[in-house]
Amino acid sequence: MKLVLFGATGMVGSRIATEASARGHQVLAVSRSGQSPVPGVTATAADATDPAKVTEVARGADAVASACVPPRDGSDPRGPFLALNEALVAGVRAAGVGRLMVVGGAGGLEVAPGQALSDQPGFPEAYLPEAHAHRDVLAYYRSLDDGLDWTYVSPAAEIAPGTRTGRFRVGGDRFMTDDKGRSFISAEDYAVAFVDELERDEHPRARMSVAY
Repeated sequence: MKLVLFGATGMVGSRIATEASARGHQVLAVSRSGQSPVPGVTATAADATDPAKVTEVARGADAVASACVPPRDGSDPRGPFLALNEALVAGVRAAGVGRLMVVGGAGGLEVAPGQALSDQPGFPEAYLPEAHAHRDVLAYYRSLDDGLDWTYVSPAAEIAPGTRTGRFRVGGDRFMTDDKGRSFISAEDYAVAFVDELERDEHPRARMSVAY
């Protein structure tokens, strides 16, 4: 399929581009710099906050994916990150693309029904603004009432460069830990799960999660 990937040069985005390209998908890597994260992957420069540019680069795609992250400049990221996702949705709709996948956060995952991880004592204060921004964005996607087929993919609490094993667990809204109480996924295996979902569409209009 033809995949247009925004935020393609980041840690997660570059690994999604690598995984999708390795499986034979045609990837257009979109970033503000216009640099290709993977040899042989076509790249272009565009701003995901501009609906017209989103439409321009997304037209003709089978799916659009966003690995964009909330601003990390010290300001409150909630408004700008929500605006980015609203622009992305508007651009995708105008392009006539029906499938949108989003790299999400872990803070909104539930440790118990109605109890989010980011609301628990001991959640790192430095990560709270980003967690709240992701929670607002997920609420926005859940509020959409048109036919857009979106999937929001939450990683484990810890995600970092590592090894591609292809072995992990896929869940929904519940926070997952391993038998030692750790919640972790490598960026490489997160990308495997992300592209699996892109191909299979097993979680339409829903959040899914991935962890060891």
